[in-house]
Amino acid sequence: MDIYEALYTTRAHRRVKPDPIPEDVQKQILDAAVRAPTGGNAQGWRFLLVDSQDVKDQLGPLYRECLETLFSTIYKPKLDAAKANPDQPESVEMMKMFRSATHLGDKLEAYPLLLFAFCQGDPTGSSIYPAVWNAMLAARGHGVGTAITSVLLFKRDEVLSILGVPADNGWQMNCMVTFGYPTGPWRVAPRTPAHQVAYRNAWGSDVGFEIPEPMFEMHK
Repeated sequence: MDIYEALYTTRAHRRVKPDPIPEDVQKQILDAAVRAPTGGNAQGWRFLLVDSQDVKDQLGPLYRECLETLFSTIYKPKLDAAKANPDQPESVEMMKMFRSATHLGDKLEAYPLLLFAFCQGDPTGSSIYPAVWNAMLAARGHGVGTAITSVLLFKRDEVLSILGVPADNGWQMNCMVTFGYPTGPWRVAPRTPAHQVAYRNAWGSDVGFEIPEPMFEMHK
């Protein structure tokens, strides 16, 4: 696969099939993860794969509680505004995200594979997130869709207990990634053009060029 196809199309895929992820694909996902850059070569990370139905059944209700907390607090103003003005472009996007996130919560127990990422001694996550992104890109190379979420941090202690993570060793749960074969097509993620969110040399200065359209196009 062309590297730019992977970079431009590894977007959140929350609508996936329940088909299991083969072991050889899981092996490459983890092997790619540990090849990522790591500060001081500390490799202060741990990865936990979950495909046990019993474990997923315990996580599902917690995830839905966390999602309810998220949309009733942090995202409440945006969600209320979207419901009040449903025809506005930003409202359409907000409701699309809300439905997609809710779908993940409703179907968590049916995802064939979950990956939890942990780091130790790095409160910034600067080493763990490149590793997680490597895992997601490796999955994309095998046609497996992913979605990253950190909402379970609202129930951190309960999740650590379910997963058997030692509570006294300083392991920080950073995120969970869902894996599954998508039910829909791969597409280039729509985003605000880069030149509208980038500066050069000083905050607010013109970056010096424009990129009105994505610099990669999916072949039909």
